[in-house]
Parts: sequence; structure tokens; C-alpha cells
Amino acid sequence: MKSVMMMAGCACVAFTAGLVQAQVWKPDKNVEIIVNTAPGSGQDTTARTIQKILQDRKLVESSTSVVNKPGGGGVLSYGYLNQHPRDAHFVAISSSSLLTNHIMGRAQITYTDLTPLAVLFGEYISVAVRADSPIKNGREVIERLKKDPAALSIGVATSIGNANHQGAAVAMKVSSIDIKKLRTVVFQSGSAAVTAMLGGHIDVVPGSVGLMLPYVQSGQVRLIAIASPQRLTGALANAPTWREQGANAVVSNWRGLIGPRGMNDAQIAYWDNTLRALTESEEWKKDLEKNNWSNDYMKSTETRKYMEADYAQLKSFLVDIDLAK
Repeated sequence: MKSVMMMAGCACVAFTAGLVQAQVWKPDKNVEIIVNTAPGSGQDTTARTIQKILQDRKLVESSTSVVNKPGGGGVLSYGYLNQHPRDAHFVAISSSSLLTNHIMGRAQITYTDLTPLAVLFGEYISVAVRADSPIKNGREVIERLKKDPAALSIGVATSIGNANHQGAAVAMKVSSIDIKKLRTVVFQSGSAAVTAMLGGHIDVVPGSVGLMLPYVQSGQVRLIAIASPQRLTGALANAPTWREQGANAVVSNWRGLIGPRGMNDAQIAYWDNTLRALTESEEWKKDLEKNNWSNDYMKSTETRKYMEADYAQLKSFLVDIDLAK
């Protein structure tokens, strides 16, 4: 009887160990980090920073690659991601445009059709002009657009209604300017919009502070406003906030990682652990500080709840300015 019980106990332990082992997942082939903008954009830089830390710290044991799928404000990249259901070897950089494009009817896919994995950080939106632009500050932009909403051309990446657009649009809205009458040009990346501005083709570009920082440091652009609650530090310390200029506009864009639909608990747990280690690394913390990014890391379950709340808030704003129904 004793030997039978011992055998049964051993079998139970072996079964439990096998079950635990079966629930563990890790990549066994190349991991693709998908970006919905062209190389050189803020999202592309984020993806390549993530890739480097994952490789250097061996947080992902398999190979990794960054794959750019620009177009449609993320429609192409998220469509490509969902061509690989239940496959956690494919992840994509995400931002609030994942929500705004769906709210505005430009995309069928939103966070509920995918697997939210993490919010990684937040970054405020700045508004830039060429260094030699006659436009002195954000207040002047508001005054000119009050007289004629089409007086200035505004370059936005990668879609109307997203956080970049909101970095200027919120200030215009609270200043009683009709957003729909603004002369807005859409580009496939922030760097493309800045290039067009430097070439004299557009007047103003709202974009993330991380995107603008190198252009500020090289003396190519001036920041005439930042949609932050108070001034930022370092090379951006001289840039005034919208609030300082009479427009109560605060806009921050989150950046995160999202997976295809149907990922299982073991796959999600793997990315929770990996991304937590990434955000705790010294390289990541230094990059956040260098770019004036806020450390807003959330794991998968928290990210889904955050996206749900953000979706509702963004829909309210976009309906209010007649960009959504």
C-alpha cells in the first residue's frame, strides 16, 4: 500500500511539474518589433532602443528585428500584426493613435482586437517652427489663427486627431478657433513633417519632445510651446508651455507595446516579466531622462484598463471638436 501511495505521489508531482513547464513560454524564433511609422520617427527610435536593450541585456534570447510598416496612421502595421494571431513573436509599438483612429472611423482595429502588453512611458507634445521663422511664440500662432484659421500650415504625423495633432489642436480649441478650418497636412512620420518644415513647405509642426530634441540641439528648430503642465528641463528649459501663453492645454502621448489577438496567459506573462526588466534597466532610465519622458510603465492587465479609460476620454474630446460622432 505504501509503495502504491509513493508511486501515486511521484506521478502527481511529475504531472504538476509538467503542467508548470507547459505553461512557460519564451520565443524560439526571431521576434519582430513592428513600427507604424517610417525610419527616423519617434516610434522608430523607441523600437530600436527597446531592441538594443533586449539584445544587450539578453532579455530576449532569440534574435530580434525592427520592421517598419508605415501608412494609414497605424492601419497597415496593426493589420500586419493581426495576421499573426496567438503568436507572441510579433509585437508592435503602440500609442494613442491606436484609439483615435478607431474613434474617428479610420480603422476597424483598436486595442480590444489586440493584446495590450504595456504602457512604457509618456511624452509631452511640443510645437516647433524653423529657427529663422518670423513666428515668435505660441501666442502669436493663436492670434493669427483667430483672424484666419487657414493662415498657417500645420504638419502632423501620422493622423488627424492623434496626440501630435492634439498638441496644437487643444490650444486652438480653448482659444475658440475652429479646428476643422485649420490647414493641416498629414505625414507618415514626425521626421518627414519636420523635414518639410525645414524646407519651407509648412509653417508649424507639433510633435513629441523626443522627436524635436535633436533638432533643437542642432539649432534647426525653435519650440514655441510645449503642452506640459510646467516647463521641462535641459535643452528644452527655454521653451514656454501653452499655459504660460494663455492656453490651458496639456497633452501627453503614451507609448507602449501591443501584441496580436489571442495571446495566452503564458505569453503575456513572458512579456510582463521581460518588459518590467527592460524598464528597470539603467539604459532605459537614462533614455527616459535624456528625452524628458515620464516613467509610466504598466503591465498588461493595467494597460488594458488604462486604454479603456483613455478611449472614453479621447472620444469625448474628439466628439467635442466635431472630429468624431
